[in-house]
Amino acid sequence: MNILVKFTIPFLAIMVSCDSSKNDALVKGTNEHLTAVTSAIDDQVLANAKNDSKNWLSYGLNYSENRFSQLEEVSEGNVDKLGLLWSYDLNSIRGVEATPVVVDGIMYVTAPWSIVHAIDTRTGKQIWTYDPMVPRETGIKACCDVVNRGVALYKGKIFFASLDGRLISLDAATGTKVWEQVTLDTTKNYTITGAPRVFKGKVIIGNGGAEYGVRGYITAYDAESGAQVWRWYSVPGNPDEAYEQPELEMAAETWDPSGKYWELGGGGTMWDAMAYDPELNLMYVGVGNGSPWNRRLRSPGGGDNLFLSSIVALDPDDGRYKWHYQETPGDHWDYTATQSLILADLEIEGSKRKVIMQAPKNGFFFVVDRTNGEFISAQNFVDVNWASGYDDKGRPMELEAAEYKSAAYEAIPGPNGAHNWHPMSYNPNTGLVYIPAQGIPVVFEDDPNWVANSRASGGFMSGTGWNTGALGSAVPPQSPIFGHLLAWDPVKQKAAWKVEHIGPWNGGTLSTAGNLVFQGSADGRFVAYNATNGNKLWEVPVGTGVVAAPVTYLVDGRQYVSIAAGWGGSYGMSAHHTESQSPGKIYTFSLGGKTPMPELEIPEPKPIVSGIAYDPKDIGAGTKLYISHCIMCHGVPAVGNGGNIPNLGYADKNKIENLKTFVLTDALKELGMPNFSSKLTEDDLTKIQAFIQGTADAVSSQIAASR
Repeated sequence: MNILVKFTIPFLAIMVSCDSSKNDALVKGTNEHLTAVTSAIDDQVLANAKNDSKNWLSYGLNYSENRFSQLEEVSEGNVDKLGLLWSYDLNSIRGVEATPVVVDGIMYVTAPWSIVHAIDTRTGKQIWTYDPMVPRETGIKACCDVVNRGVALYKGKIFFASLDGRLISLDAATGTKVWEQVTLDTTKNYTITGAPRVFKGKVIIGNGGAEYGVRGYITAYDAESGAQVWRWYSVPGNPDEAYEQPELEMAAETWDPSGKYWELGGGGTMWDAMAYDPELNLMYVGVGNGSPWNRRLRSPGGGDNLFLSSIVALDPDDGRYKWHYQETPGDHWDYTATQSLILADLEIEGSKRKVIMQAPKNGFFFVVDRTNGEFISAQNFVDVNWASGYDDKGRPMELEAAEYKSAAYEAIPGPNGAHNWHPMSYNPNTGLVYIPAQGIPVVFEDDPNWVANSRASGGFMSGTGWNTGALGSAVPPQSPIFGHLLAWDPVKQKAAWKVEHIGPWNGGTLSTAGNLVFQGSADGRFVAYNATNGNKLWEVPVGTGVVAAPVTYLVDGRQYVSIAAGWGGSYGMSAHHTESQSPGKIYTFSLGGKTPMPELEIPEPKPIVSGIAYDPKDIGAGTKLYISHCIMCHGVPAVGNGGNIPNLGYADKNKIENLKTFVLTDALKELGMPNFSSKLTEDDLTKIQAFIQGTADAVSSQIAASR
C-alpha cells in the first residue's frame, strides 16, 4: 500500500537560508525539539492533565474527558477581543470531526480519509502530513461520512486509526510510520472513525459498523511494539463455540438464540466514547446498538441483549470485565451509549460520589457511580416518547407504542439521537454540563420484507446494506427538527439554560475557567457564551458548518483557541444550513489577533434540473430505489441545497441523463462514490432518473406557485 508523507519546515520565526547545510541543521533542530517535547508525554503527564491545561494532550483534554480548561486569560470580560491569528486549509470538502491534540505549540489533527496534519501553531504552517491512502471504496462501509475524530499522543509517537481499520503509530517529529496493525476483519463491513486513547502504555481502539452486520469489540495494543495485549467483545458469539470471556456466558442468557444473532454479529460496536480513572484503575467504554435495530429480529424471545447500549468498566491491564450499566435494555431504536463519557466527583444528597455522566442518544442524562456501576439518577434532557422515565433500579419504563409492532411510531428522539458523538463538556466551577442537544424525528414501522445484509429488500436504508429491520414509514414525522446548546445541572437533573440554534448537528463544546463555553454551529458560526447564563459574548463566521469541538492551550504564555471546521457526518452529508460551503479549515484565535478572516465562499445558486424525459409510471419504483440507495448521501432532490455531497436535484442535466457513467463504474471512485454495478441495473437508473426529475418538477411547480 502506498503511503504519502509530506514534510515541511516550519518557519518558527526564523528566516530560512538558501544554504542547504543550514536548512539541514534547521530540520534537525526542529526534529530534536519535537522529539523532546512529545517524548515527555508519558503516563504521569497524562494523569496530571486534570491539573494542567497548558496543553491539550488527549481527545477529551484529560483522562476524565471533561473538556474543561483551567486557562482564564480569555474570559467573559475580554472574549470580545478575540481575533484570528491564522487559518489552515485541510484540503477537504468532507466532514471534519476531529479534536486537535496540542503540545508546546505543536498541533496534531486528522482530516477526512484519516489524513494526519502536524501544524506549528505559532505560525499556522504545516510541519508534516501523513496520508494512509485509505482505499476510496471503503467509503461505502462508512455509515456516516469518511470522518476521523483524532489522534493520541504518547512518548514521542502519534497514534491514529484509518477508516479501513488500521491502527498506525507515527514518529511525532517526522510523521514517519513506526508500526501498523490491521485491527479488524477486512472482509466484513467494519470501519474506524474514533480517536484512540492511551492508558498505561496501551493504545485502545474500537470500531464501527453495527448496522452492517458485525460484532463489536475493543482492543488494546502495546504502544511501543504494536503487539495486541487484549481484546474485549461486547456481545456473545456463536453459543456452540467457547466464549472469549466468562461474562459473555452471562450476556448470552439475555439473548434468544432462535434469532441466530451471531450470524449478523449482534452489533455492539464501541466506536467513540472512552474515559479512564487511574486511581480506580478502571477504563470505561460506551457500547453501541444492536444489529439489526429491530430487536424482534435479532432476539425474538426478548431479553436485554447485553452489553448493547451500556457503559462498561474494564481493567486496562488485561481487559477484564468489572461492571456494566445498561441504559437501553434490548435497544430497539439505535440508541447507542457511545456518546461522551465524563468523570466527575459530585456531592449528591450530602455525600461525595465518584460518578460517570453521559447524555446518550436515548434522551436521558445519566449519573452512575463509577466505582461499581450503581445507578444514581436519570432524567430526560429533551422530550422523549419511548419511555416515561427510569425506576429506582435504573430500568426504563418503556411505552408500548414505541415497540412499532402494529402501527407506525414516530421515534423521539430519532436514531440520530438527542445527543450524538459531538462532545459535551463539564465545568466544575459552574457545576454544569454543556450538551449539543438536538431532535431529528424518524417514523418507524416493522419491515416485513427485511432480509439480512440486503441492499434491495426495501428496508430502511437497505440500499446501503443497513441491518435495521425497521421500515422508513411514508407517514411524515410531526415533531419539529431542532438543535440547541443545553446547560444541564447533573445533580438537580434539570436544565439551567439553553440557546436555540437554527437546526441540529451543531458542534461539540469547550468550557473554561474564564466562565466561557465555546461552540461551533451548523450555520457556520463559532461562538462564545457566558457559562453561567448562556449570554452570547462573541461570534465569528467560519464559512461552513461546525460539528467538531474546540480546544484551548497556551503558546509562549498566550492563550489560543482553535476549532476544526468542516460540515459533514450522517446528517451533514445531505443537508447544511449555510450559504457558504468552504473547505475544511483550522481556525486559531487569540486576544488581539488581527488576521482578516478568509472570505466566505458563496457559490452561485444552481438551477433545479429540468428537461430530462421520463415515464411518470417509473416514479414509484424510482422512489423506492432512490431511498434505498441514494438518499443517505444525496438527500431529497431539489429540497435544500445539499450537504457536503451534491444534491442531485441541482445537478447538470447531462449528468443525470448519464447516471450509468457515475453509478455503474469507478468514475468517481476517488471522491468516495461507490460502484453500484452489482446492486443496480440500467433499468433501475431509468427509474431513479424519473424520481429525480419528477421530484425536481414538483419542487419547481411549488416555487412558481408561491411567487
